[in-house]
Amino acid sequence: MLAKEHIDFFTNLLGKNFSTQPHYLQAYSYDSTRLSFLPDAVIFPKDEAEISKIMSYCNQHKIPVIPRGAGSGMSGGALAFKGGIILALEKYFNKILEIDSKNMLVCVQPGLRNKELQNALEELNLFYPPDPASMEFSTIGGNVAENAGGMKAAKYGTTKDYVLALRAVLPNGKIIRVGKKTIKDVAGYNLAGILIASEGTLGIITEITLKVLSKPKFSCSLIASFADFKDAMNAVYESMSSGISPVAMEFLDQLTLQAVKNKIKDNNELALFFDANALLVCELDSMYEDSLMMQAKALEIIFKNNACLQTKISHTKQESDLIWSIRRNASQATTCYGVKKLNEDITVPRSNLKALLDGIYTIGQKYGFDIPCFGHAGDGNVHVNVMLKNDDQKTLDQGHSAIKEIFQLAINLEGTLSGEHGIGISKAEFMSLAFNQAELDLMRSIKKAFDPNNILNPHKMGL
Repeated sequence: MLAKEHIDFFTNLLGKNFSTQPHYLQAYSYDSTRLSFLPDAVIFPKDEAEISKIMSYCNQHKIPVIPRGAGSGMSGGALAFKGGIILALEKYFNKILEIDSKNMLVCVQPGLRNKELQNALEELNLFYPPDPASMEFSTIGGNVAENAGGMKAAKYGTTKDYVLALRAVLPNGKIIRVGKKTIKDVAGYNLAGILIASEGTLGIITEITLKVLSKPKFSCSLIASFADFKDAMNAVYESMSSGISPVAMEFLDQLTLQAVKNKIKDNNELALFFDANALLVCELDSMYEDSLMMQAKALEIIFKNNACLQTKISHTKQESDLIWSIRRNASQATTCYGVKKLNEDITVPRSNLKALLDGIYTIGQKYGFDIPCFGHAGDGNVHVNVMLKNDDQKTLDQGHSAIKEIFQLAINLEGTLSGEHGIGISKAEFMSLAFNQAELDLMRSIKKAFDPNNILNPHKMGL
């Protein structure tokens, strides 16, 4: 609960852009985790100067501030976990400030939606590769805060590979610019890199400079089914080391395939591909059509050499969309296995994918849970879905025990707790599995250097 003096300050500074009305608090109390924590207020700053004044005041009075974009996060990173003020950026910080085609970069505000940037660039035959599943509504600021990836990460990498510079307001209200518009910059510490994936705990990003690429003129999709998941993974390893560079290399396991089969009952053209234990869905692109077809044929040969059952190369956009409809329906389809889903996004080196999946299925058998898995085989990122048939406390506790074992398995296989969704509050308790005490202490030291009063997005990432 904010004291009257604080309410008066924010009202005088922001007017109607400050609210403690219940419907505002409720609207900004949750994200895609479906967890809900009511903030004390919601504010909509109009410019960087207002953010600076807000942070200076909040730092002085030790009022927690939680920056927020679209609220599409999967780990609770934009929730007012223990109260505080939601600083919403989507209303006024949502513009493209510059598209510089000579230097192949753009400058945008953090509240700009990923898809809006993609659409603007497409008109100029440019593109920004990071394409998270939430791209229709997630913001670029949120993508930077979480180091978002997407299906194109196999070839093009993640958000961190495109951030050149950032402007940010520190918790004490001071404004910094880190990074440059130049491709090369080795002057000083990489402070932009520290802000990327910091989940809004170190500074409030107000401006983002990104490099962009020329949009390839041609693309096609491939699908291949396998009787044995290990054959599919061997095909992934060989494909990724062949020099072909698939844009995307996605996989679905047998449980996921059966769920999608039941959901897409009228998809007769691809019916043969559902009777398998593993499926790979791939995308290729090129500036030249002949080169594209050569890559596709070479990839098809690799699949056949690894005992695939069926393959198909798309020749039209309609065929490509049909192939990708299988992958796009994976998450929703798996809900058929239970009343509640505990979904995580662990990542391991590609070479350890087979061991990871074997271990996950063993854990599922131990607890009696179906655990359908799918995701980004090209970069080792697996979406694990622990399906609970009941939502009673005993079953929930068993589900969380299974998740903890899966996290430990990923760490043992040289992996990480999250490839895309971040840590937030949902994975904070598991940070000690992935980092030793010296590493955690160093992170806490960095947090304290930026935010000595711990007012900016506190209680996140276990820091």
